[in-house]
Amino acid sequence: MRLFAAVVPPEAAVDELDARVRRLRALPGAGRLRWTGRAGWHFTLAFYGEVPDTALPDLHERLARAARRHEPLPLRLKGGGRFADRVVWAGAEGGLPALRRLADSATAAARRAGIEMSGHRAYTPHLTVARNRAEALDLTPFVEGLADFEGGPWTVRELALVRSRLPASGVAGEQPRYETVAAWPLGH
Repeated sequence: MRLFAAVVPPEAAVDELDARVRRLRALPGAGRLRWTGRAGWHFTLAFYGEVPDTALPDLHERLARAARRHEPLPLRLKGGGRFADRVVWAGAEGGLPALRRLADSATAAARRAGIEMSGHRAYTPHLTVARNRAEALDLTPFVEGLADFEGGPWTVRELALVRSRLPASGVAGEQPRYETVAAWPLGH
């Protein structure tokens, strides 16, 4: 199963971001981007890749333990940025140090469950809104379009384990499907 640990924003936060992203999709060049669907908007804490079924019980137990060690934290969607000329993302504000610690715990839980975590990078809280498949597309207008975005505050109350099902149809632009397979309350 292809899995990752995540924080999933509430519907109200998704609605706010969706209103802004609709404006971005009207900008010149927007049709050259692959826009992520709102159903897939999340903050990935740790990407696990293909996890064997035999590792799932241990991973579940360790993620549950990690969630208990972290208190709920305040968050809001705010601003945006890009990773080189490949990804446009919405940023976050609020309990970012606590969110980074939660990401570190989700990574450590996987390692302790025997899941290979190579390629681990410093955690940058972000929610991907678009990917660039064009060779020469300046993402600056899209990042500028998110610069003054500020959603309402909300409280992160759970750590989710999410399954990612990659498109199998071969249809251009088809999105991965995400399914929360387990979730644990923070601080309990």
